[in-house]
Amino acid sequence: MAAKKIIAVFGATGQQGGSVVSAILQDAKLSSEWSVRAVTRDTTKESAKKLAAQGAETVQADLSDKKSVVQAIAGAEAVFAVTNYWESLNAELEVKQGKDIADAAKETGVKHLIWSSLMDVKKLTNGKLPHVYHFDGKAAVEEHTRSLGIPATFFMAGFYMTNIPGQALRADPPAHVWTLALPMPESAPIPVFDITDTGKVVKSILQNKEKVLGKRVLGAYKYMTPKELLEEFKANMRLMDEGGYYGGASLDESHALLEEPLTSWKEFIAKAPAFKDLIDTLV
Repeated sequence: MAAKKIIAVFGATGQQGGSVVSAILQDAKLSSEWSVRAVTRDTTKESAKKLAAQGAETVQADLSDKKSVVQAIAGAEAVFAVTNYWESLNAELEVKQGKDIADAAKETGVKHLIWSSLMDVKKLTNGKLPHVYHFDGKAAVEEHTRSLGIPATFFMAGFYMTNIPGQALRADPPAHVWTLALPMPESAPIPVFDITDTGKVVKSILQNKEKVLGKRVLGAYKYMTPKELLEEFKANMRLMDEGGYYGGASLDESHALLEEPLTSWKEFIAKAPAFKDLIDTLV
């Protein structure tokens, strides 16, 4: 029986990388062909232990230490790599980390690097928006990767759906009218994406390597305007008014079975960051 190929996943305890690890390990066909090497700075933390429990090999590496990066991907057939600008707020550091991964992939003979990239906003806007560092840095790494001539595909995540509730979509006091606050026209097309779907996209990249080498694969459900986002949000809420979530059934019988009380709305909003500004007026 042929040995499994190895895919090294950077950012394995984060949202993108974690989704990739889970998607591969939970896919019967892919998990029979691929072993997942989850790369993290600390293999002893709980999130890393959970990956190991799923069946991943966990290895330690620091993106600021190229030697450890080389060691982490040695022997890997494929690599999924993502960097986090927001962790350091240092564009130069993020670019260096990304370039080091690409260089390490070339040095170790990786046959497929999947880089989590983004557009170069400065170039895209002809210099009008020169400070979108979390985009431009990843684009710089993509450009460097292409210059190396290594086999690579560039995954581009869309606008995270998780950015909308609590930040852009909220019920403002005192009237608690739901407001979608986005600095763009209501007709602007937004490529919305559930970050937990990252693994679905990366699986398709692995399975279609020859089709996507050198290409960008866009991770987005569809283009939606702010107006459409609000309309679908309102449509989801109609059930509460038209029939009721449980059709009006009492909760008493179900509650009688419980040994521990369920979390109340008051308790939930007291600990939910997105609702901190509403605590005084909603409870």
